Amino acid sequence: MAVEASVTRLIQGSSQWEIAHRELPMPLRPFVHSWIGYRERATSIRRRRELPGLSVVVIFEFGPPLRVSASGSNLVCTAPPRRSSEPSLLPPPRGYAGCHEGFVAGLDDGPAITEHDGEQAGAPVNLSPPGARARFGLPLAQLSQQGVALPDLLPRRRGVAERPAEAASWTERFAVVERILCQRLAVAPAAAKPVAWALDRIHHSDGRVRVEALASELGYSRKHLGALFHEHVGVSPKRYARLVRFNRLIARLGSEREPSWSQLAAELGYADQAHLGREVRRFAGVPPTELLELVADLLG
Repeated sequence: MAVEASVTRLIQGSSQWEIAHRELPMPLRPFVHSWIGYRERATSIRRRRELPGLSVVVIFEFGPPLRVSASGSNLVCTAPPRRSSEPSLLPPPRGYAGCHEGFVAGLDDGPAITEHDGEQAGAPVNLSPPGARARFGLPLAQLSQQGVALPDLLPRRRGVAERPAEAASWTERFAVVERILCQRLAVAPAAAKPVAWALDRIHHSDGRVRVEALASELGYSRKHLGALFHEHVGVSPKRYARLVRFNRLIARLGSEREPSWSQLAAELGYADQAHLGREVRRFAGVPPTELLELVADLLG
């Protein structure tokens, strides 16, 4: 029997949200950071800046496709037609595209812009990089800085495949997503174990551990460790460490409304405030003060 999902409804600005939650099943917990379901209805076009995280994002869509422009402008889908009369707050970014049924987005070190015409619904799943490597069976460097249509990575077998969009309730949708994700997660390559260890070391050091130290502790050359990361994570160890540090910064900004940028730079391991500013512009595409406003908006 499927585990029941809980649903909450809220209004945020001019958007009405339906948020579905269900506890992660035990088989998925080593591979999935989080999952939710959502439905948004708004009175006009919604365009948002999404910040780079530490997960491979899988979005199962149940409604009109979300249009996305990744920092690398490489979303591999066909863009649906847009109504040119609709107002827009930002100029359309390059590489704008939408995928029917959903998409998978690999790790990125830049922001993405998402847009929909006033309605969207889906179930985003945040996979750990090794979990994504195990599920999709391809080197994650092929997903880095781009998105791929979900049907291309989950081909239908013998013409039959479950589709969460056809489920009648959130409980059923989570059950379908669970079955899809569990199909191959048990066959993670043995090489993923040292990568998982290295990821854990990077997290515990808040992104400060040196790549040479990681390679030495594993008994690998730096080149070999880099090759493992490109296959099982999608980015180099150094770039992943920078992403960890940037996400630590986002977490701090979520709790500090008037931060001392110089103090944050020192505490998080940046060389100085200028270094922090350059990293924020690289990962968020905005200066630190605008990142602070963006984080405040994301937290509601």
